[in-house]
Amino acid sequence: MKHVIESFVRIALLAFILAIWWLVLNAPLSNVMNQSIIVGGVLLTFPLVWCGRKILDRHQTTGHAVWTTTFVHFGLGFTFGVPIVLALTNHHNWSVWVLPVPSVIGLILVIITGTASFLTVVNLALKGFGAPFFIKLSQKLAADWMYAWTRNPMVLAVLSFFISLGIWFQSTLFVLWVLILFAPALLFFVKVFEERELEFRFGASYLEYKSKTPMLFPRKPRIGLTND
Repeated sequence: MKHVIESFVRIALLAFILAIWWLVLNAPLSNVMNQSIIVGGVLLTFPLVWCGRKILDRHQTTGHAVWTTTFVHFGLGFTFGVPIVLALTNHHNWSVWVLPVPSVIGLILVIITGTASFLTVVNLALKGFGAPFFIKLSQKLAADWMYAWTRNPMVLAVLSFFISLGIWFQSTLFVLWVLILFAPALLFFVKVFEERELEFRFGASYLEYKSKTPMLFPRKPRIGLTND
């Protein structure tokens, strides 16, 4: 019954977020409003994650971590999701500084990094029995394949994908938005909140994994890493 309730809540939250994204896509917003949301929305990630961490630390139990994580991820659907939707649909308005790189190079990079992003999702599903964000929290610590080289292959792949999109769009402002705002906010979430909640849910096995595997940039796996 508990798992049924959790699944129902996640489906309802996901449906609500998708509805908001659809409304944002169809809302007649001015360029100033779009840019304010694209920048301000991402900035709201910092207080959201900080408050989530404070709530997470109040009761250091697995159940509390699961529910806190679910609602923090739900909040990220707005602070990350809405700005991303607007940035992707309004990138043509960011053509003040044209990136002097052939768009075909960006397209090739988009295909490569998009494929890498998809493979990290498959990796998490097969080895961690989970899906990105609160769609399905991982049931097992994913420490094999791509996750043996870095603790956050999905973060690395997604950031590379968005930078590749900026190159494809030939938009210097889009690339700067990713590097100066989106990337720091995403890494802040990973470092301040996600690592802490994984400690609560997976305990010593995660701490061992964390000590032997780099946070972001890949490194050849060390021998003797536990997969429990």
